[in-house]
Amino acid sequence: MFSTIKKIIFFGTLGMANLFFAQKTMVHSHNDYEQKVPFWYALGSGVQSIEADVFLENNELFVAHNQKDITKERTFENLYLNPIDKALEMNMIKQESLQILIDIKTDAKATLAQIVKSIQKHPKIATQNKVKFVISGNQPLPEDYNSYPDFILFDYQKLDDLTADQWKKVALLSLNFKQYSVWNGKGGVMEKDLPTVTEVIKKAKSFGKPFRFWAIPDGKTSWEFFAHNGVDFINTDHPKECTDYINNLKSRTFTNTVFSEVYQPKFSYLKKKSPVRNVILLIGDGNGLSQISSSVLANRGQLTLTQLKNIGLIKTTSADNFTTDSAAGATAFATGKKTKNRFIGVDAEGKNTPSITEILSEKGFNTGVITTDEIVGATPSAFYAHQKDRGMEKEIAEDLLTSKLTFFSAGGKSKISPNHQFVIANQPEEIGKNKAEKLAYFMSENGVPQVLKGRDNLLANVVENSLAFLKNKKKPFFMMIEGAQIDTGGHSNNVGTIVTEGIDFDRAITKAIQFADQNPGTLVVITADHETGGFSIPHGDMKTSTVEGDFTTDDHSATLIPVFSYGSGSENFTGVYENNEIFHKILKALKLK
Repeated sequence: MFSTIKKIIFFGTLGMANLFFAQKTMVHSHNDYEQKVPFWYALGSGVQSIEADVFLENNELFVAHNQKDITKERTFENLYLNPIDKALEMNMIKQESLQILIDIKTDAKATLAQIVKSIQKHPKIATQNKVKFVISGNQPLPEDYNSYPDFILFDYQKLDDLTADQWKKVALLSLNFKQYSVWNGKGGVMEKDLPTVTEVIKKAKSFGKPFRFWAIPDGKTSWEFFAHNGVDFINTDHPKECTDYINNLKSRTFTNTVFSEVYQPKFSYLKKKSPVRNVILLIGDGNGLSQISSSVLANRGQLTLTQLKNIGLIKTTSADNFTTDSAAGATAFATGKKTKNRFIGVDAEGKNTPSITEILSEKGFNTGVITTDEIVGATPSAFYAHQKDRGMEKEIAEDLLTSKLTFFSAGGKSKISPNHQFVIANQPEEIGKNKAEKLAYFMSENGVPQVLKGRDNLLANVVENSLAFLKNKKKPFFMMIEGAQIDTGGHSNNVGTIVTEGIDFDRAITKAIQFADQNPGTLVVITADHETGGFSIPHGDMKTSTVEGDFTTDDHSATLIPVFSYGSGSENFTGVYENNEIFHKILKALKLK
């Protein structure tokens, strides 16, 4: 109707992201007088515009939605002018500019004349530049705009042009959204309506005035659409929720530039059943289904992980809590027993419990641990240490010195005594060819940098070389690999960290799957200890690898966690079961008790 396909793409959802992030999207408290605390609640919420419907009766201005709702106490003076006076006096208006939109419901000229008189009774309001009064609803003709004082501006509601002087008196341009679409705010704007809506926005903004749709659907999906498509004022009956959403939308919207090259598994193990010899357990800390989904969508719709066919679900509750932490979650994987939060390698009574690395070492296996956390972090330490609290880093570090591990790689070099039995590799490339009996590679002195802070492809490089190191020893092995900082993104509610750490984890998964294809008898199990952040991904754009995330918490959640498996024995990991069953299923696959 109005537009070409190019315009649809350019002005479509997230297609205007650059415009949105360049402009300041503002919030309009629609029918503000219906809030429990008019004016003050909206002011405290940080909105830039507040609406009051005004009726003139017996030379007094009343605020109400309908004439029948008028009460003598709810005057424009009481609900708005007196509070504005007080807010100015106390310097409580922190907005750069606050707009009071007065929707006149009675005769335009008589009501506006009374509005002018009322404001003039408050010299502080009439002479300041912080608060402006914008007349909407019934209003004089544009040719009369300039007959009103400077503190009176107008809400123009047409797409017709005005004279330069008339435009000077226009504060914003508003249109009825329902004239252009019947969209209810769920899903996306209908395809047939999108060209019309986007062209109307473009036309309205061409006049150089802030633009507002009224009668819009009121919810996060509509707020996101209108913000990204250049609407300046978002109408809402939920001022605080809308302001919080709009203010945080930029920080929760991430456009990805880090990618995992998707590997197509060969699935040759389905034709030739080889006994399980090697086990690679990959743990994405905090990597729930939404986290995985965000990485999939930001990685052009595929990961190596999503090529796998065997998928199960685990329940993650700990022995003493509805929601597990990494210590209890990893201990369940490592020992086969549920335990209390913060416990490392001990059962719910605090007794040392043999870990899978210790059990397999006794059976002639080499064992290893890789993590993008410090080596004394909760997940890696559950595979070699036995302490009653994850915070006992000194004691955990001492356990490492006497552990059965053949190899480890992590951060936290500064926390480990130099009097250890491991040969230290200086570069990842040295790992694969090294002949040491016990080998280690430190990724950093303390915490390992995030991908967004320069870690690059270190994890996958270490994984590839460490698998070569263990293969060269000509013995079966168990390796735990942790992508630790997906969890960091969940705790900090950082979408970019979740997405990039998840994609980086997939690069490590790729190395494991490739190794399994090249070395029959290798079982790969991929899961997470828990979900972090109550993460969801309501909006995004796969064409630009853009994801908008949202969060319900900065802590762990109890949602079920996916388990992906590949190679001989992988069929045992489907279904729904407790997290500690991972341990037992691995031993079963190895035909060990």
